[in-house]
Amino acid sequence: MILTSSLGVISVVAVTLAWQGQEKLKDLERELVRRQAGSQSEASEARALARAAQELSRDSAAKIALLDARLAEVALQRGQLEELIQSMSRSRDENVIGDIEASIRVAMQQSSITGSAEPMVATLRQADERLQRYKQPRLDGVRRAVARDLDRVKAISVADVSTLTIKLDEVVRLLDELPLLSSADKSAEQQAVRQRRSERAASAAAPVAAAPTGDWWEQAQQRWQDLVGQVWIEAKGLLRVTRIDHPEAMLLAPDQTFFLRENAKLRLLNARLALLSRQFDTAQTDLRDTLTILDRYFDGRSRKVQAASDLLRQVVGQARQVNVPRPDDTLAALAAAGAGR
Repeated sequence: MILTSSLGVISVVAVTLAWQGQEKLKDLERELVRRQAGSQSEASEARALARAAQELSRDSAAKIALLDARLAEVALQRGQLEELIQSMSRSRDENVIGDIEASIRVAMQQSSITGSAEPMVATLRQADERLQRYKQPRLDGVRRAVARDLDRVKAISVADVSTLTIKLDEVVRLLDELPLLSSADKSAEQQAVRQRRSERAASAAAPVAAAPTGDWWEQAQQRWQDLVGQVWIEAKGLLRVTRIDHPEAMLLAPDQTFFLRENAKLRLLNARLALLSRQFDTAQTDLRDTLTILDRYFDGRSRKVQAASDLLRQVVGQARQVNVPRPDDTLAALAAAGAGR
């Protein structure tokens, strides 16, 4: 009995110790898992820090390169500033001569690009005013040369492109209202019919207005003459002779008139673009073709057609290439003054 009890106690103690050992083992496993997870998180943080360090190093390298570029730029600007200070340390006459020459050359480029003499005129006027304020006897020759070149530049007539484009826009607007030769003949025929009706009405009213005191023979003669006059008026309306210089204008179908007007508009728009791009030869060709269309297909007796033709002829007469003269006298005088002569 005692032995059995001892064995039971020993068994309970053994089970308890085994259970405690198992719990400790589980605690050890959990601690190991926790530490492994912590080491993995630390490794991830270490990798993230390493990537951040690499990015920081790249940013630092980029900033250093940018600083180097800025430093080189500052050095270049410093060199340019030193050159500017050295150029400003020259004599006042040389500065004035250099500024005037540079402005004149810039004005020459602007005049050659735009085809206008205004940049050259404005620059020469500013140069003359500056020399007048400067009052240096050594530069009197330069001022006389500027005056001669200014007179030569102002003497030329350069095409005013803005005015010419406005005239072309006006012609484009009038194209839809210009009467054609075929429609003009119909309107003339209607006008002749109205005239015959008015003549018949006048001849019918004439016997009533005549004096009724004459004898019957005179009244009969008067009625006979009125009858013959009415017959003659009707006979004149049966046959009409018209001179046709361009038969194709009379054979123009009604649905072709739209394309005719649009074709003329396209030619005028091409001429407008050519004027804006200073291609005066192309503009002249399109304008002459448009004038030919107006003379051939439109009624020249209409005032609107005449006004459109006059506008186109004005544009043709003014749209021409004019070369702005070079201010050679001024450049030569500036070169001589800069050389000290």
